[in-house]
Amino acid sequence: MRSAAFTDLIGPDGVSIVEQPTPEPKRGEATVTVDACSVNHHDLWILEGDSAMVDADDLPFVSGLDVAGTVDAVGEDVAGVEPGDRVVLCPNETCGTCRHCREGPENLCENFALFHGGLAETARVRADRLVTLPDNVGAVEAAALPTAYMTAFHMLRRVDASPGDLVFVPGVTGGVGVASVQLADALGAHSVGTSASRAKLDRVESLGLDHAVESTDPDVIRDAIEDVGSVDGVLNHLGGEYTQLGLDVLRRGGRMAVCGRTAGGTSEIDIPHLFLGHKRIVGSTMGTQGDLRRLVDLVADGTLTPAVDTTYSLDETNGAFAAMQNRESVGKLVVTP
Repeated sequence: MRSAAFTDLIGPDGVSIVEQPTPEPKRGEATVTVDACSVNHHDLWILEGDSAMVDADDLPFVSGLDVAGTVDAVGEDVAGVEPGDRVVLCPNETCGTCRHCREGPENLCENFALFHGGLAETARVRADRLVTLPDNVGAVEAAALPTAYMTAFHMLRRVDASPGDLVFVPGVTGGVGVASVQLADALGAHSVGTSASRAKLDRVESLGLDHAVESTDPDVIRDAIEDVGSVDGVLNHLGGEYTQLGLDVLRRGGRMAVCGRTAGGTSEIDIPHLFLGHKRIVGSTMGTQGDLRRLVDLVADGTLTPAVDTTYSLDETNGAFAAMQNRESVGKLVVTP
């Protein structure tokens, strides 16, 4: 089979199309013919050499978390899916034995990890992580869901977002940002988001963004949000200086969920501002397989249409990463092997 493997950790130029043996399913596994696989910053960080989990000794490395396609074969002791089923993969990898796996939620697993291997014509996966797709949910739509939309869905719960709440999403034009806006809108919450690009903000406004702030300057953003109103929840996938900004605009008793570090892996915050305002900062990683099932249902009933910016062939995978690196897109970038 062909795969878009990382053969050098230097950014998009490090992607090569290579021939690899087609995998066979082992006990509890399935092989999936990949119809679509979206790309994420998680993949890009690996490709840029900015991930502790992959180094030169692991090359060639096939990344790709968000797989949608058709079951080709199943191994022994597999129930729930069979060859011919259209499916999307929940990329969570959990131990199944720790307290959090037993009691939930699964994304608190003490040994939590993520699947890799979707940027190929065939992927070998845990069969019990597959969610079947209704006929009216396409593979490209489904592949957009797992990382970005599961993450946003879980973050909205972590901040206890309710109808009528105001949610702040810094960096609103990426995958998680757009997903946050769409899901907040479906919930009945209002959103305010930021970007340096007016054209990108226009696009996200068409997807449900209520208040757009064209800036990356925390002082300008802070003033603009104060004109909008008091923020009930912050969905922070940027980190860096945006963590203090999120605290600044939160109402008393408000909550911020942090899921990423695109703007920086460390943040300085005003501690008195935190405790005197009874504000809360919580971490959030991905979501659960149950979340993914609910998202598939939302797509199937027409409540949610995942925002896909561009699709790429397997041969064009490096172009997908170049577009992500250059911040050219609004929504998801999806490879269709």
